[in-house]
Amino acid sequence: MNIGEIPTPAAVVDAAALTRNLHTMAQRLPGLSLRPHVKAHKCTALAARQADLGHHAFTCATPREVVGMIEAGVGTDLLLANAVLDVDRLTRVAQAANSADVIARVAVDSSETIEAAQRAGIRDVIIDVDVGMPRCGVAPVHAGQLAETARQRGLTVSGVMGYEGHLQMVSDRKEAQERVAAAMAMLRAAHDDVGGEIVSTGGTGTHDLHQIGLEHPTGVTDVQAGSYVMVDTQYASLHQGFEQALTIVGTVIAHHENRYVTDVGLKALGMDHGDPLIGDCKVWFCSDEHTTFSSHTRTFTLGERVHIRPAHIDPTIARHEELWIVEDGEVVDRWPIDLRHW
Repeated sequence: MNIGEIPTPAAVVDAAALTRNLHTMAQRLPGLSLRPHVKAHKCTALAARQADLGHHAFTCATPREVVGMIEAGVGTDLLLANAVLDVDRLTRVAQAANSADVIARVAVDSSETIEAAQRAGIRDVIIDVDVGMPRCGVAPVHAGQLAETARQRGLTVSGVMGYEGHLQMVSDRKEAQERVAAAMAMLRAAHDDVGGEIVSTGGTGTHDLHQIGLEHPTGVTDVQAGSYVMVDTQYASLHQGFEQALTIVGTVIAHHENRYVTDVGLKALGMDHGDPLIGDCKVWFCSDEHTTFSSHTRTFTLGERVHIRPAHIDPTIARHEELWIVEDGEVVDRWPIDLRHW
């Protein structure tokens, strides 16, 4: 089967580019210094490729991701890096982890999330600390008190995590380095009060700005990068040495005057980071099932395939059921995106 026979819209992965991305990151952050975030691809087959390169601790965004990873037999140390109050879902996480003898840690940032974890049978928690991104996370000065609350409920507290998501796209690397160090100083101060062996942080945009090892004043134990495996147009702008391995392939279905229309629309693309790119074409707008575009450099024919580069990988992949793995225009594999939904 070649790429022209794939039903569109389709999430297509350049196998060679993906392999290079995986190896590049494994060289930069080998083994347990990288805790790959599976929310970026939601695919246990791809996570298995990461595990083959020595990464056996993973970050998950949802209970379904944790349970799916356990059922697939991928990873031995799984961190649910999200505040979850749903005891039923957390119970399934605890039961799956216990049956497979896998460590399943859950991030907590309040007495309520601690209570939910304890009621569900979760044994191990990590204190989520606010290091500057106004989302989840307890204030650093309260982290130690929260850890004591968790221990009083019989839970093991493994350490701290803090996501400097607000710094992922700072293009001035000197500024980024300074701001990341400041955020990590906050996280390490919280860790001083909390204790434990883990200080987990980061993402693709800041992966190269972290010191690995707690002997460094702002050092961490692992980085939670995920988007590096595929790379979207936003992360590509940082020029970190990773390639855009994923495109959404569409078919040109209409041509009227100076505009073309492809069958890739909002239901196939994550749009929160802006419009997608189609080569050097001008994207006019995206609607539910279509993207309208024009080109001053070439013409397209009806039925022709176009490669669309999404602006945000994570929500784009979540809109598809499978990844088509392609080498030199030929389909060599199909991987289910089996970790979708909550």
